[in-house]
Amino acid sequence: MAGSKEAGQTIYDFVVKDIDGSDVELSKYRGKVLLIVNVASKCGLTTTNYKELADVYTKYKSQDFEILAFPCNQFGGQEPGTNEQIKEFACTRFKAEYPIFDKINVNGPQEAPLYKYLKLQKGGGWLLGDSIKWNFAKFLVDKNGNVVDRFAPTTPPSKIEKSIETYLSR
Repeated sequence: MAGSKEAGQTIYDFVVKDIDGSDVELSKYRGKVLLIVNVASKCGLTTTNYKELADVYTKYKSQDFEILAFPCNQFGGQEPGTNEQIKEFACTRFKAEYPIFDKINVNGPQEAPLYKYLKLQKGGGWLLGDSIKWNFAKFLVDKNGNVVDRFAPTTPPSKIEKSIETYLSR
């Protein structure tokens, strides 16, 4: 799928690779609130974010909520591992039960089309600009596939719960 904004294009039009290399159509998440996050294993924000992502996921997963984690090595080389190592780290150390996808770029010429789309829908505002500034930037998507909010890497997942609850109740 092209990264440009086409008429009628939604988040559900994208196909991404999971951490095991299989294609995943994001349309399978239709009707769910999504939190899309670029993750890294060796970032100063890793422990807090991975722990809180697991907590938030456990709390809301039965209510049509899903976290989609996309490993990224563009910031300080903080995700150097292979997909197998990333999966082991996230699932064993932080008990991640949510989907983890193939390592991607979130900025630049090799940026994943999904992230190009997310940034077109929700730029970072005058302070952040459109580019992703670091690991653990978060995008909230409503049940209809609309990108409704963007949170800075330093915003802990627990601070997003009120927004998640708002969109789950709609």
